[in-house]
Amino acid sequence: MKHNHPIFYIFTFIIAIILFENCSVDTTQELPARNYTLVWSDEFDGSQGSSISSSNWTFDIGNGVNGWGNGEYQFYTDRTDNVALDGSSNLIITARRETYAGHNFTSARIKTEGKFTTKFGRIEARMKLPVGPGIWPAFWMLGESISSEGWPLCGEIDIMELRGQEPNVINGTVHGPGYSGGNAVTKIFGFTDDRFDNDYHIFAIEWGEDYIDYFVDNTLYQRITPDDVSGDWVFDQPFFIILNIAVGGNYVGFPTEKTPFPQQMIVDYVRVYKEI
Repeated sequence: MKHNHPIFYIFTFIIAIILFENCSVDTTQELPARNYTLVWSDEFDGSQGSSISSSNWTFDIGNGVNGWGNGEYQFYTDRTDNVALDGSSNLIITARRETYAGHNFTSARIKTEGKFTTKFGRIEARMKLPVGPGIWPAFWMLGESISSEGWPLCGEIDIMELRGQEPNVINGTVHGPGYSGGNAVTKIFGFTDDRFDNDYHIFAIEWGEDYIDYFVDNTLYQRITPDDVSGDWVFDQPFFIILNIAVGGNYVGFPTEKTPFPQQMIVDYVRVYKEI
């Protein structure tokens, strides 16, 4: 999610042009059998309009430093106008065009920092995504050492990011020391005849000591190993989970008159599994 470099915007645009060449899956790669057991989840059960579980989540509030390092425009709140349950076992994160706290847009960013972390395993969410120019939904993770070492030394795993102007394409990315921002290790996955706002999809990683495998539904589209990064492999510590919709920033540009509001990311569940 945190790119911190305008070159990243150009980089992902160029990659999108050659989408279908880069979306091929390595069908020769066979994964070993992995037996997982569920260790943590949020199914988002609760009454319509209620807030999220304080046992599982906390909030980032405001616009951070330089728009959370990305030049983002929104002000994140903890209001149920921006983040609430829908009464049908879904979480709804809503980005709105409105004047609030000196900003023209509001949204929400929730995280499990201080509540739950995981090291290795399968991390997945079933979601329907918002789209439109300037809309940036993300499902991602940060190393818990961010409080002591900062970014990018803490490491970042972007399980899913979508540039709203490309509704059929998502990215899976890692950032770390020496390979952050425009130098991040990333790959796209895209549809030729579908969009990520049309239906729910499962976005997941399976993460071990020396690999991170990226999935959309049952398709493995990327594996990242220590040989793929140009600096230290920092994915050997606990990470916490983040969900958000950003509005604007150097990754997606500014919303246009063609960008409808409000925008909603609908999350059916988030689940974490460990190997047994």
